Amino acid sequence: MVGCCPPMDLMRSEEMQLVQLIIPLESSHLTVSHLGDLGLLQFKDLNADKSPFQRTYANQIKKCGEMARRLRYFREQMSNAGISAPPKSFTRNDIKVDDLEVKLGELEAELTEMNANNGKLQRTYNELVEYKLVLQKAGEFFHSAQSIAAAQQREMEAQQTEESLDTPLLTDQEKSGDPSKQVQLGFFTGLVPREKSMPFERILFRATRGNVFLRQTTAENPVTDPASGEKVEKNVFVIFYSGERAKTKILKICEAFGANRYPFSEDFGKQAQMLKEVSGKLSELRTTIDAGLLHRGNLLQTIGDQFEQWNILVRKEKSIYHTLNMLSMDVTKKCLVAEGWCPVFATQQIQDLLHRATLDSNSQVEAIFQVLYTKESPPTYFRTNKFTTAYQEIVDSYGIARYREANPTVYTVVTFPFLFAVMFGDWGHGICLLICTLYLVIREKKLGSQKLGDIMEMMFGGRYVILMMAIFSIYTGFIYNEFFSVPFELFGKSAYDCRDLSCKDATIDGLIKVRDAYPFGLDPVWHGSRSELPFLNSLKMKMSILLGVAQMNLGIMMSFCNATFFRSCVDIWFQFVPQIIFLNSLFGYLSFLIVLKWCTGSKADLYHIMIYMFLSPTDDLGENELFSGQKTTQIVLLLLALVAVPWMLLPKPFIMKRQHENRHQGESYIPLQAEESLQGEAANGSHGEHEEFEFSEVLVHQLIHTIEFVLGAVSNTASYLRLWALSLAHSELSTVFYDKVLMLAWGYNNVFILIIGIIVFIFATVGVLLVMETLSAFLHALRLHWVEFQNKFYFGDGYKFYPFSFSLMVEEEE
Repeated sequence: MVGCCPPMDLMRSEEMQLVQLIIPLESSHLTVSHLGDLGLLQFKDLNADKSPFQRTYANQIKKCGEMARRLRYFREQMSNAGISAPPKSFTRNDIKVDDLEVKLGELEAELTEMNANNGKLQRTYNELVEYKLVLQKAGEFFHSAQSIAAAQQREMEAQQTEESLDTPLLTDQEKSGDPSKQVQLGFFTGLVPREKSMPFERILFRATRGNVFLRQTTAENPVTDPASGEKVEKNVFVIFYSGERAKTKILKICEAFGANRYPFSEDFGKQAQMLKEVSGKLSELRTTIDAGLLHRGNLLQTIGDQFEQWNILVRKEKSIYHTLNMLSMDVTKKCLVAEGWCPVFATQQIQDLLHRATLDSNSQVEAIFQVLYTKESPPTYFRTNKFTTAYQEIVDSYGIARYREANPTVYTVVTFPFLFAVMFGDWGHGICLLICTLYLVIREKKLGSQKLGDIMEMMFGGRYVILMMAIFSIYTGFIYNEFFSVPFELFGKSAYDCRDLSCKDATIDGLIKVRDAYPFGLDPVWHGSRSELPFLNSLKMKMSILLGVAQMNLGIMMSFCNATFFRSCVDIWFQFVPQIIFLNSLFGYLSFLIVLKWCTGSKADLYHIMIYMFLSPTDDLGENELFSGQKTTQIVLLLLALVAVPWMLLPKPFIMKRQHENRHQGESYIPLQAEESLQGEAANGSHGEHEEFEFSEVLVHQLIHTIEFVLGAVSNTASYLRLWALSLAHSELSTVFYDKVLMLAWGYNNVFILIIGIIVFIFATVGVLLVMETLSAFLHALRLHWVEFQNKFYFGDGYKFYPFSFSLMVEEEE
């Protein structure tokens, strides 16, 4: 595709055309598949009035949805088993969709059966584990109770031999009692969750009025609950009760508290036999479960090896049928009719694909490709690469470019990182930013295939923007001569020396010029002097105005390029010309005075000149005169600025009204050309051939536009002073961290304090200057481009070109 496409042009979007495809039914699926591989055709929905269930291929989409559900089920099972699918492979899979549907159904049935069997076995195994625990703990309780009872019996027999003759009489009375009246005790054994053991005991006591005996003991290790399958800490309990009513209550309470009951025998021989049987069953079940898990793991591994191919195939198939549902059926029910937008350069490729699809599908009728002529505004399509994509997204966040209008991205690639660097000028901080970005750039292939966090994903996507920001920050850092706020004599020695030692910390008045001017950037002698702040304030403020006026002039020149491209003479003579005159009569003149003052070394007050240019334009300038004829020049410029306002406001609405009347009377059909009819519609905002021309609306719109430009010329110029403010803030913060943290710690001559100072300095530099200041400068540079630059020419009311593309589908999934 790269070799057959024309060179990439970011200045204007690709030329688009509305095409119609008439595709035979037997080759429609393969045709749409080939077009998805190409990814250069945006289909229009010709069945927008139909619901999804009324469309032709609703059943096929339902089938693909069912296959996608099965694949999600497989992915969930693989994730639970700790099996990961191999990296995405775009090799062509020969399996057919119908065969895949059958295969997925068989695999799902097999996996579901295996999970059900494994669940039953695991539940039985967990129950046996609990049963074994009950046998051990309850057996210990009964054994200890029997030992205590035997000891008490022996003690009673020993006492009976020493007591009086009255004792046997009582014993005989007890023995002669009715055996049916003796109390028969029953018992339950089981396990209850430890967190519920105390409420369980209280409820038992209250429900039976204290007529139970409960004994609990703690299980050392958590056990897997058979019902939930989760690890739970439990207590083994034994409950003794009397009577059927108490038994019924106890059963209900056990069920309410999730207590699992297990049978138990008082006979020690039976206990030992049951314990042996349970241990044997556990061993057999463990072997069976391990074998089942191994078989299940092998099955999931087999699924995982082909999962991504199946997933891509199903997603492609579903997207193909979604696209086919956007096509309308021909009257003969033998053809599908498609309409869509495609770039002009892709015409031959699409025709070749249609021919190939006809041959591959053995169709006897070839698809028809024809271009439709329409006044509908086409979508906007810019071909970008990995370097320009992030810049284009920055511009698109403001608004999608109108079809074929000038694209700000061409200049944003340079101006955005440069304006950022003006606010972030420190070559030490720039190097830190560059190192971090180079890591993302060098390892982009590895990081691109990984799942990153939200913030990291955003940084990785804009890695080349940050790279350019870092490079320009190093450049402006050399101009400001700041390395973590420390100046260096990198390009030569300072042009100044002190007359005596006392001038070094006092003021620059004690300096004398002994050499030529410092060759590049700021002379290091300014740093640390009392005049540093006033000097840098003046320098950076004037530099901000110069950069702002230059960029605003660039924006107005771009409006001229748009008007020339769309052949709109009205916009050239009654929008571009008065705007360029108004801006440069005032702020262009101010920029000229700034440069002239720098070149001549004059001490003229520019504030006074600009204020009295409006208040008293005929007064003498006196010592503020920078060149001969300045007074006359200012009067002329002021008159030009005043004339530019009605020039911008009044003529255009009347000319547009006249053009509209002539067009409908058929008097001016010659200037309208085919290209203008397609592109001029979007540029001039017309909405239809027979739409009524509302003169009042056009006049009000032009009034708003004029007021916005006149006031914006002042506010936008002032807005560029943020370059000065943020640059100064960055420099001062860097100086504070260096002087008040690092140098202060250095002055204590203590290693421990020095280490603490270095750590605080690093964290402050990274957290405040490299993170917060970077974000702040980025947002301010973004605002300068969106508001101050792009509003001079950029409409941003287009819509993006979204072609039917399998590669875009995969990227969206990732």
